[in-house]
Amino acid sequence: MKRVSLVTLILILSTPIIIAQNYDLGSWNIVNLKLNVNNKWSLFGESQLRSLKFYNNFNYYEYKAGFNYKFYSNATFTLGAGSYQTYREGGDFVTPKNNNEFRIWPQIVLFQSLGKLKIEQRYRTELRFTSNGYRNRFRYRLGLSYPFGKEKNDYKPFKVSTSNEIFFTDNEPYFERNRMQVAFNYKPSKSTTLQVGYLHQFDYKINDETGRDFLQIGYFIEIF
Repeated sequence: MKRVSLVTLILILSTPIIIAQNYDLGSWNIVNLKLNVNNKWSLFGESQLRSLKFYNNFNYYEYKAGFNYKFYSNATFTLGAGSYQTYREGGDFVTPKNNNEFRIWPQIVLFQSLGKLKIEQRYRTELRFTSNGYRNRFRYRLGLSYPFGKEKNDYKPFKVSTSNEIFFTDNEPYFERNRMQVAFNYKPSKSTTLQVGYLHQFDYKINDETGRDFLQIGYFIEIF
């Protein structure tokens, strides 16, 4: 059984690299830090770096910060803000930029469980101050996750997850983007999570980002 699990894990980790050799798989890199102040309040900071090819043609970075308030046992309110920079295609950070943006975003996340299966619904509003003028955007994400493995210190070391997110605006054509993700998480400790995933993004009539397929690598630190 352990051999089967190991082979499965190797296949999951190697598949995006194999795919990258056949077509332009981009990279999507995340570093996230969360500080839990108490049972209700927490602070966070995050940075992202993306490329349109496999660790080549870097065209996007962002950094953001904010706070979370758990106002109910299965509901959290978040207020965040950050800088979002999108460059042109054709190389690393090619100028002039497609978009230079400052963004403020309130959101509510609802959680529920069906046995060991975790269900997440995220509602986010974005107030976008871009180089092409002010914009509104609304996002809804539905996510499913399943933690597994031998529990230790009140956490399970492994988790698989999938999510789908849709983006809308208040201007025609209203629908702007669809983003789908599957991921595998490993927690070597209670405060550290490593993530590898595959993300597909489809854009409809949008000119500040490019829809692609990405290998997603994440490093998450949580301080209690």
